[in-house]
Amino acid sequence: MQRQGSIGGSAAIRVRVTGGVLLVAHLAFVAWLMLRPLDVPWVMPANLRPFATIRADLALGGHEAVRRLGEGLGLLAPLGVLLPLAHGRPCVSTFASLVRTVAAGAMVSLGIALLQTGVPGRVVDVDTLLLNTLGVALVHLAAVPALRSRLRRRAERLGGSAVRQEDAAQGRTPTIPRVGIAPWSDALPPSSP
Repeated sequence: MQRQGSIGGSAAIRVRVTGGVLLVAHLAFVAWLMLRPLDVPWVMPANLRPFATIRADLALGGHEAVRRLGEGLGLLAPLGVLLPLAHGRPCVSTFASLVRTVAAGAMVSLGIALLQTGVPGRVVDVDTLLLNTLGVALVHLAAVPALRSRLRRRAERLGGSAVRQEDAAQGRTPTIPRVGIAPWSDALPPSSP
């Protein structure tokens, strides 16, 4: 039996497995990149004030500001596509999918930030959390609705005939006429005197 809103059979499995493998590979790369110790002579203090680092990066201007902000936006941005791909359901509310994906991206970013507190040369920066989460949201909004509609059209085109054939092989679902409720006197067993 097919789950509500899922892609048909083997296609669903392929999409989920591909999404899961790519998701694990990306998270392993991010962990390797962000949790390596840095050999630096001094370390900036942790930034817990929102937008302080973003303002400082924008003050640099030009290419350096774009590079630094782009790094923050791009680090976890693939999660915006990989998380829904690993989930593998094309018939999901766009808003609910966005909320789940952004929340998961924020939790991954927060987890990385917390793990960085124990890595030499790394410091916590709340702006990195904000940029990472914004990157996940932007990629999700840009790609996932279009991908889902494409998958739905493909499933309807390919899966419609397969579902009809499956229903024909199993036979029609029997229908039961409405049953009335018996009065208590008819429903209770006869009492013995």
